[in-house]
Amino acid sequence: MAEQGAVPMIVLTRHQDNVEAINSTLRNAGHAVRCTWIRDLNELGDALGHVTAHMLIAFVGPDAADTAKVMAVRKQFDATIPVLMAREQVDEDIIAAAMAQGARDVVTLKNTARLQAVVTRELEAHRQARTLNSTLSSAREYRDQLKSFMAGSADAIAHVQEGIVVDVNPAWLELYGFPDADSIVGTPLMDAFDSEAHAAIKGALVACLQGKWQDHSLRAGALLSDGSTVQLELELSPAEFDGDPAVRLCVPAKKRDSGTLNEQLNDALEHDAATGTLQRRFFTERVLQALTQPIKAGVRQLVSVEPDKLGAICDDIGPLHTEEFAGQFAGIVSETRQTNDLIGRFGDGAFMILMERGTARDIEIWATNLMRKVALTVFRVGDKQISCTCSVGMGSIDPRNPDPAVSLTDAIAARRGAQQAGGNRFQLIDHQDEDTKQQAADEIWMKRIKAALMENRFRLMQQPIASLLGEDHGMFDVLVRMVDEQGDELLPAEFMAAAERNDLMKNIDRWILASAMTVCANRPVKELFVRLSRDSVRDKSLVQWLSNQLKATRIEPSRIVFQVSEQVATEYLADTNELASALRKAGFQFALEHFGAGRDPSRLLAQLPANYIKIDGTLMQGLAVDPAIQQKVRELVDQARGQSVRTIAERVEDANTMAVLWQLGIEFIQGYFVNEPEQVVMG
Repeated sequence: MAEQGAVPMIVLTRHQDNVEAINSTLRNAGHAVRCTWIRDLNELGDALGHVTAHMLIAFVGPDAADTAKVMAVRKQFDATIPVLMAREQVDEDIIAAAMAQGARDVVTLKNTARLQAVVTRELEAHRQARTLNSTLSSAREYRDQLKSFMAGSADAIAHVQEGIVVDVNPAWLELYGFPDADSIVGTPLMDAFDSEAHAAIKGALVACLQGKWQDHSLRAGALLSDGSTVQLELELSPAEFDGDPAVRLCVPAKKRDSGTLNEQLNDALEHDAATGTLQRRFFTERVLQALTQPIKAGVRQLVSVEPDKLGAICDDIGPLHTEEFAGQFAGIVSETRQTNDLIGRFGDGAFMILMERGTARDIEIWATNLMRKVALTVFRVGDKQISCTCSVGMGSIDPRNPDPAVSLTDAIAARRGAQQAGGNRFQLIDHQDEDTKQQAADEIWMKRIKAALMENRFRLMQQPIASLLGEDHGMFDVLVRMVDEQGDELLPAEFMAAAERNDLMKNIDRWILASAMTVCANRPVKELFVRLSRDSVRDKSLVQWLSNQLKATRIEPSRIVFQVSEQVATEYLADTNELASALRKAGFQFALEHFGAGRDPSRLLAQLPANYIKIDGTLMQGLAVDPAIQQKVRELVDQARGQSVRTIAERVEDANTMAVLWQLGIEFIQGYFVNEPEQVVMG
């Protein structure tokens, strides 16, 4: 196998010893080379036509005609490759004569130091020439795009059948930089996109052909003909090509009216040119604006990210390449975040992100995935190839009294703490974890929760569970809100922990269960998913209480699906097994939620009689671009299918994730991408 990153060279000589000497001498100078050995001048033309070499070293005799013959072949087949002549003896006259014929220099194996210096000089000159040509090419491309922008351009469209590109329009060719349709028609569509987007694209293609892709946009990194990558927003729709089903991929052209131009100008002013992230001032303004709106569910955190040992990295790559490195690092961060996350630049390589997730654990999983991806990335900056790690700090935002200044300070302090602890890790600062404050707060919460139960100030919410198979199953996940004395809704994250610590969960569970059964008795709901707390799982009187409720409401018990978290089921396996068996015997259904994040989910599923598993939302963080997570979810789906257990994905937040889930065989999804929770209307 060819060594990755090795410099390709052609060596013309009749003796293999010369090739080995060149190879070892250059490696000792720090040049990893890959030599193609040509024994005869007659073979040189063919080699120049098939090997993209950075240098030709030709061993010639004292006759000047030998040098002339080599240069004639080089001129015929590749006029740009630098040529060094190698001889037994070298002096200034010999060097001058060879350079007059077009050679870059003349070297000898006897003086290895000069050989190394000359090769280093010529490789650097060749590299700079290629970089200049690439820059000029990019400038010409930008000029062409600007002309197209001014004149107005059509949508870029491609048609795909069975994964193969069968037709493209001129705008698609222009987007990718291909000269004609023959360059791309007949090639696999996946060749046009970064490998991290393949799973999402495959899933979306299947869904679109089945008529189940409804006006979603798909994010994917396009691999352009010049080797660069650009993020695209793709629209997919079913189509026909030559009478056969196809999928139409469209990258919409932006309208060029004055309003859009003004928006683009404002966008350019607000965003950092090197990284595409918001400048600090505009990021802060957006955060303040976002915090004026209360969070609907879950948690909010400000997250600080920075490469470890950034100062040493900048010293290594030099000040001229710091922005290039920051841009590449920001690209990795942006690839892993969700579309609605705000991201801003807070230093040479530091970035701040406002995240909203279902749980704090979701953000921790995201941070772990980001750190792993950064550690595996080789950054190509200038003529150097470097690697690094990064650290992440999180500052929690109090939902009742959000203070961005405090959360920003906490996030930065947490990130610095992670770096001081060795880097490549994350830390969280949450001021709500102080025990004394917690005890005092619990006393207040106990009174408020008991009063809310007595005064019927809890509200049932429902979140739809959507089918990826097409049919509407009428399935809903039941959530709860508590209404305070002023009539404001409180999220479960604000009062549930206090209820759990103070043995109030059974009371709340039974209020939810009674209300859910009333909903089933009065509305045409097919299945309601109702979660049980740890206390209810261990409550031996629950099944008899449910039997009495069934008699009162006269509903079909199979319409209620009781769900228990994987963590509770693992910690109380015997109690969970006993309860699940009793529930199913009574006609109810049983589900495991937050499934797949524990130490042995496969064994747990084999031991419990489940109708559904709800795959943990933390596995959705990075699923669209992480093959390892995709494989884990695929294994969970395969095991569930083998046991006739249906599968639901939790906290699905974007189309890319949904497309991958389609590909993996998930049957149902829930989350804010499907629908926000809404209040249930009784009666």
